[in-house]
Formats: sequence, structure tokens, C-alpha cells
Amino acid sequence: MSLLSIRDLSITIDDTPILKSVSFDIAEGEIVAVTGESGSGKSMTAMSVIQLLPKSARQTGEVVLDGEDMVTMPENALCDRRGQTVGMVFQEPMTALNPVQTIGAQVSETIRVHTGASLAEAKARAAEVLERVGLPADRFPLSRYPHELSGGQRQRVVIAMAIALRPKLLIADEPTTALDVTTQAQILDLLKDLVSDFGMGLLMITHDLAVVADMADRIVVMRHGEIVEQGQTQALLRDMQHPYTKMLFEASRHQVDMPAPQDSAPLLELKDVVRDYDLPRRSLFAARESYRAVKGVSFKIDHGERVGLVGESGCGKSTLTKAILGLEPIQGGSIRLDGAPVDADHPGTRRQMQVVFQDPFGSFNPRHRVDRLITEPLHLLDTPPEGSERSDLVAQTLTAVGLSPDDARKYPHQFSGGQRQRIAIARALIIRPQLILFDEAVSALDVSVRAQILDLLAHLCADYGLAYLFISHDLSVVRSVTDRVLIMRAGEIVEQGASQDVFANPQHPYTQSLIAAAPVLPDLTQETAHV
Repeated sequence: MSLLSIRDLSITIDDTPILKSVSFDIAEGEIVAVTGESGSGKSMTAMSVIQLLPKSARQTGEVVLDGEDMVTMPENALCDRRGQTVGMVFQEPMTALNPVQTIGAQVSETIRVHTGASLAEAKARAAEVLERVGLPADRFPLSRYPHELSGGQRQRVVIAMAIALRPKLLIADEPTTALDVTTQAQILDLLKDLVSDFGMGLLMITHDLAVVADMADRIVVMRHGEIVEQGQTQALLRDMQHPYTKMLFEASRHQVDMPAPQDSAPLLELKDVVRDYDLPRRSLFAARESYRAVKGVSFKIDHGERVGLVGESGCGKSTLTKAILGLEPIQGGSIRLDGAPVDADHPGTRRQMQVVFQDPFGSFNPRHRVDRLITEPLHLLDTPPEGSERSDLVAQTLTAVGLSPDDARKYPHQFSGGQRQRIAIARALIIRPQLILFDEAVSALDVSVRAQILDLLAHLCADYGLAYLFISHDLSVVRSVTDRVLIMRAGEIVEQGASQDVFANPQHPYTQSLIAAAPVLPDLTQETAHV
């Protein structure tokens, strides 16, 4: 008997079909990956297993977990099954954790609610579980708060909460999207070990097909709420039947044709840049200590050049980005844009730089329409356009990023994730900067939308002569969209060079470890030829 059996599951919300006759099984000790684009129904399928659906949702079919139908189960019984029979790991751990409670209290709470254990017993069990996920109490005391941990460490806490009672099924919804490659590899290895050690089933929701190929025993491909193809991983990869499945995997291998950079003096030049942070005093009379986040970094970006910046969480990428944008002071070295220093005394340099963040929705005011959002940078111009000139500029910029001028009157929530990222790019592009910094700008997008955005960047570079610094943990993307790559570790650039050369023949041991940790889609063409 299957651990989880979903049969003919259909869900509608406000008369809109969301899932359409979804059926698949998960056995004990089996890893099943559900993949597809945004809006395909992946997360709704996961939510149906634990019956955390919108109030307006209507469902038919069966979701049988460990012999019990979750669809017909009363809410009090569902509350008992959540945590004991099925655990859930969400995509963003910081939103899944309570910022004002310690990690020990949050893991203990799960244990106490379901078992009635005493506080001391729950804390002891929490310490055991946290150690099992790689957070031993001698290095990560139960008294720590989520903000005192890295992204990968917070994800381990969420996993500890999900497995505290050793559930029979673990659901992981995009558990590694925002993690760097080495941390991602550690989390994926941890999930594999948990499946092996506890014999639990794992339902993994992800748009990263390289992760799917590396992790899953079976793959379920969804589109528009339906399963278009499913099967054993290697068999499905060798013999994909549905055009949509083939499209997804081709998009994952997508390569971008990049225009050649222009020959001229450097656009951006960093020389021996140092950024220190003051640490809290240990006592009133102790000398103030500092932490050096960026240690003598030097590099150049030419006009029209595409440069990638890669490194693990905590290596100093974000700090360096803020320094380049002039948002944080530096304690040593220099940053010059087109020959002018980037500092408070030269505010004119800021109009030549813009930034596109990972989560565009979080960088938008949800109460403002698109035309207001993308025209925010116009105040940097000496004479901002007004009236029809301003409207024409908005229409032209939206068209340049593949949107309609009519979209100017809409709100952010009316767009998909990929469309919102296009709006963010339009906002960065509207004042025609020379340099754009992309901070994990495609990491949360599914593969086909990501391919569209990367093609868009290539066209914009050719049309507007843009240079960009592309910050990402996705090595395959960096390799395909950059001319040069910088590898950063512990505040230093440990290797740099032409992207193809660095990825094909890495010299530094750290670069080698990053490339080895990155999941890669298998090339099954030769295997297919021998079949």
C-alpha cells in the first residue's frame, strides 16, 4: 500500500479550476518531485495533502495518507496529523519562523503540542533534533533567534521542526530556492539522509530541474493544474513524451547569445575596497572591535560588459553591492564609476547605476500603479520629463521589457512573478543607466520564465549598451549570461576570469568545490543513442 495516494483530485477556487484530476502515489522511503512552471498547481497539490486550502476552495477526489482520507477528515484530526504524520518545509524559512522566539522554543513547541511532553523533555528532544540537522547545541544554542542564523541554518531549523516527531511523509516546497550552491547541496544531502534514516516519503516541490534529476526517484510534471507526464526519473529523462516536459528541460539548458563588450576605459573600477562593521562592545570598558566583511577587493567592469559575482551566503556579496551603490561607506580603497568617485560628495554617479532585486514584489509599494512605480528613479534626472513626455517614456520602457503600455495602470498583484520582474527591470532601465546590478534577480523564477528574462537582458545590453553585475548562486545561469565571473569567499575575490574558462578549468579549490556542489542536468543524449 502506498504511503500517499492521490486520486482524481480536483480543486476549484471561486469557480476557477486549479487542479484537474491529479493522481500519483508516494511509497515509504521514496522521493517524488513535482515540477512545473509558476501557476501549474505544484504548491496547491502540496497544500491539499495537509488540507491548508483557501476557504473558498472546493475539492473532489481522494488524498489518502497512511490509510486515511485527508479530504474528509475533521479539522481537529487534521491538526493532529500535521506534524505527526506529515511535516512541511516551506520555501522561505524567515517567514516560517517566529522572529521573537528562540529556535529552541519553536522546535520544542511542536513536540509539546503533539506529545504533552514537559518543557525539559521537549527541550532535550529539540536539542537532539537540531543536532540531527547539523545544528549542535555547543555551536548553536537553543537560545539563538532566527536573525542570528544564516539562510541555510534557518532552513535547517525549519526542517528540524518538520521532522521533530518523525512523520511518515515530509513535504518540501522549494526548500533551496534562495540558497547558494554549497548550502543547497548540504540541505539536499540532509533531506536524502532523513529519507534514508527514517524511511519517510518525501514530496518535493521545485522548479529546479537539475535538483529534480539529482534527488528524485520519480518525477511528476504539471501544467495548468494537470499532470502531463510522470515516471521514474531516469526513464522519463531519457524518453520525454510530452512537448511541455521537453520545453522545460530545454529551457533549463538555455544558453544566451551575448553581444561583445565595448573597448574603452573601465566603467566601474574597484581598488582595494575595504568594508568594516563595528561589533558590540563586550563590556563598557572593552575596546571596540570590528568585523571586516570586504577585504581589499579589486576588479573592473567595462562599458557593455556582463560580469558575474558568485559566492556562498555570508561571503560579502551583498555588502559589496551596497558599497558599489553608494549605500554604505567604505573604510579603505576606492570605487569609481566612469572616473568619478562613488560617495556622498558625488551624488551624480548614482543616476548611472540601478539595481534589480530578487523579490520584485517586496520592492514595490502594492498601493501604487506600475506607471508610478517605474518612474520613481526619474527624480535623479536634472530635468525629469512631465506630461505626455513622461507617459511616452513609460510606454516606451514597458514595451522594451516585453510588456504593454496598457500595463501602466495596473497594480503589482495583477502580474505574474516573471512580469513583476520585467517591471523591476523597467524601473531600473527608465533613466538609461550605464550599469545595472542584478541581485539574485532570476533565482525565484521557473525555468521557462527565467529563460525569457535572460534573453531580455541580452537584448537590452545590445540595444542600450548596458553593463551589468549579475549576482547569483546559480552557476549555470552565471555561465550562460556573463563574459567574466568573480568568485568571492570570506570577503575576498579568490578567482576571476572569463566565465567559460573559470567554469571549464577552475583553479582555486573553493571554485572547484562550488562547481562540484552545483546540481547539473544529466546529458542523456549518448545514453539514448545506445538504447
